[in-house]
Amino acid sequence: QVQLVESGGGVVAAGDSLGLSCTASGRTFSGYSMGWFRQAPGNEREFVAGIDYNRLNRNYGDAVKGRFAIARENSRRSVYLQMTRLKPGDTAMYYCVAKSGPVTANPGDYPYWGQGTQVTVSS
Repeated sequence: QVQLVESGGGVVAAGDSLGLSCTASGRTFSGYSMGWFRQAPGNEREFVAGIDYNRLNRNYGDAVKGRFAIARENSRRSVYLQMTRLKPGDTAMYYCVAKSGPVTANPGDYPYWGQGTQVTVSS
């Protein structure tokens, strides 16, 4: 099992920046891709960003390309999401995820999910 704990959510104004963090614990972390999904009320879960274990590949959802950046520190078992130029449409619960193998955009491919951290962007 892998346990994921997110932090860093909050309420910000449109145009602001915000960073999220996620730390993993439990079984081996080696080889796991990590990433972020988000879900707004009434919407399906949406892929935000993912990064593979060796940091060779980073993938982003179309809605956040050019504004969000994902990074990880394997020594700290952590993944980060730096969000800039935030928009009201970015308001959602953000979930940290993990899976073995490469990054995918399908939420069903991820067996491990954090509890989520709320991001609210006011206009």
